[in-house]
Amino acid sequence: MRTHIVADLSVAGAARAIAARAGGRTPKMALILGSGLGGLATELDARVEIPFAEVPGFPAAGVSGHAGVVALGTLEGVAVIAFAGRFHMYEGHSPEKAALPVRVAHALGVTCLFVSNAAGGIRRSFRPGDLMLITDHINLMFRNPLIGAVRDGETRFPDMSAPYDAGYLAQLRESAGRLAIPVQEGVYAGLLGPTYETPAEVRMLERLGADAVGMSTVPEVIVARALGIRVAGVSCITNAAAGLGEAKLDHADVLEVTARGAERFKSLVRAFVRGAGAR
Repeated sequence: MRTHIVADLSVAGAARAIAARAGGRTPKMALILGSGLGGLATELDARVEIPFAEVPGFPAAGVSGHAGVVALGTLEGVAVIAFAGRFHMYEGHSPEKAALPVRVAHALGVTCLFVSNAAGGIRRSFRPGDLMLITDHINLMFRNPLIGAVRDGETRFPDMSAPYDAGYLAQLRESAGRLAIPVQEGVYAGLLGPTYETPAEVRMLERLGADAVGMSTVPEVIVARALGIRVAGVSCITNAAAGLGEAKLDHADVLEVTARGAERFKSLVRAFVRGAGAR
């Protein structure tokens, strides 16, 4: 049976609008910076910033800790496009919308994606502020951004046996060791949100093999793999998940923890970009 392939006009329109303000630069790598981690986007050299609201098809950011800006420039000598913030499905966006920045980045020439997020720690040895290299994920959003007609450039049935690139993971390990930044590794569970998980749900996730839990990232990684983009990912562990600690969960505390660990996070990402860009 012949697969029906369609061109995505929303992707083309957004890519044209960004390219028109990019000064002829073609990004090699995309960075998606999660809650409280977007400060790196302000450190790009020769930076051009475009508010989400000025990109066709991009909604304005609606969550505290997400600047809602597309930044283009160079980081460690590598041409990058950084998304300071993201579109969450819990805001009412479709999985296709949540993954739109990845499709736009690919249309602009990106071949590497770095994703980051703030996450609750399920593994009992995790502490707030830990950085977890994502080795795999579990999609418990029960949504998939590939449903529907196959989009131009994507495969119908992408292989997800290694969603997070083994070579990039090794590079992150090496960079962390060289910088004396302690890192953990583990599996990220993506849930729909916007509620934090109940203690019973956290016990379920622990039994399923999840080490951290959040409300993003999975749709973006699925689309990246369908497009053949290599992926690396890091979670900032901001709190013990419900039932594993005494404190109540609050988004303001999430932002406070990511702010405290921002310099270590940025140093690790810079080292990764430098190494990945040299390949």
